[in-house]
Amino acid sequence: MKLPPRAAALVAAALLASLTGVSGMSAAQAADAGALPSVNMEAAVKAAQIDPRRPDDTLTPGAKAGVLLVERALRDRRLLDAKWVDGYFGTTTVTAFAKYQKSLGFTGLAANGLPGKASLTRLGAGRFRVAHVIDPGTRVSTDGFVVNTRTRSMLAEAKRLLGRDFKLDQGSYNPGGDPTSAGTHDGGGVVDISVKGMSSATRTAVVRALRRVGFAAWVRSPDQADWPWHIHAVAISDTGLSSQAQRQVGDYYLGLNGLAGRGPDDGPKVTIRTWEEYRRR
Repeated sequence: MKLPPRAAALVAAALLASLTGVSGMSAAQAADAGALPSVNMEAAVKAAQIDPRRPDDTLTPGAKAGVLLVERALRDRRLLDAKWVDGYFGTTTVTAFAKYQKSLGFTGLAANGLPGKASLTRLGAGRFRVAHVIDPGTRVSTDGFVVNTRTRSMLAEAKRLLGRDFKLDQGSYNPGGDPTSAGTHDGGGVVDISVKGMSSATRTAVVRALRRVGFAAWVRSPDQADWPWHIHAVAISDTGLSSQAQRQVGDYYLGLNGLAGRGPDDGPKVTIRTWEEYRRR
């Protein structure tokens, strides 16, 4: 049933009043916020990991509209040349976003070029709102190693799917802790898992469970480099990833093994999902 114009106006006013009452925003602010376009943070972060590793200019599905909004905001701050406003979150856009993060006073992992919640929200002030927010959470301890709450939840769910426990060999936020890791553990979202006592089939099953919940994960062997057998896992779309870990995630999406030689993926075939996508499935 179509409401008469006066009734429709009263309903709209009531909805706006409820918005301002709950959020504390003025009516003008609520109206402006409702009119702003949105950037899907999940899609933008995904693009920022994959696009720099692509051999071509293929766009990450579902990311173009949001990436364009981000790039236009960077362009208007004279951090990105207009020719790079193309919906492709490649190396140039990542570098520009890192410059923006540094201009806000962010350092270290908070200025890694991935659009984190705080920096993306500030970039979008008055221009766009941020939807589908990713939050890695605070740093916590598990198995005697430091990770964040998002990574801990992902590990717990992988164990539940697997129906067995496993132990970490290395955690996150460990700059320079293991020279063979080439910096992948310098940020968040990255763990190594012990394979002591595991058969080949069990190692593969662990990797499969990790991949299902949103990790880019591989079994690593001494034949690949100077390291013992272990499982290496990177939490896809953790906004605190080191640059090395970001590259591994991008390569995983492109069917590669995450190593410097960029060989083919040697792990079990699993539909690639982020933790957020897994929880919504």
